[in-house]
Amino acid sequence: MERALRTNAAIENTLKKYADTVYRIAFVRIKNKDDAEDITQEVFVRFIKRAPVFESEEHEKAWFIRVAVNCSKALLLSPWRTRRSDTEKDTPVFDTEKSEVWHAVSSLPEQMRVVIHLFYYENMSVSEISAATGKSVSAVKTALHRSRQKLKEILTEEEF
Repeated sequence: MERALRTNAAIENTLKKYADTVYRIAFVRIKNKDDAEDITQEVFVRFIKRAPVFESEEHEKAWFIRVAVNCSKALLLSPWRTRRSDTEKDTPVFDTEKSEVWHAVSSLPEQMRVVIHLFYYENMSVSEISAATGKSVSAVKTALHRSRQKLKEILTEEEF
């Protein structure tokens, strides 16, 4: 991949454009405000250092999502994270966390949370999710279907 020369203004615009998306993806995966902020910072450090050239806006967005997913995965697998105390509380961040649906989504297993978040909260298509996560289109469709079923079960249980 070629390197692009970017001005401070261009970097700042890109930061404003993708910071929320990267943060939300990290938070959905990690469920910790501080770690999500660290991941967001790491993604943008990589962007600045590597200065990738993008074919389109969709390619650019997919790159940020993919790097956010990879950084989140690396943190989840890190020895530090596995030894971390279970008593450490994760700080709620979004207003949507107050909603029943957000609690149901956050109770899903990680892979289900990610596809639901990307599809509904980031308005990504199945093919975009496929490109961003490295999974096949059929795997993403299956994950969405199973995630919706699981959410329906959780939300139906909460009503009774």
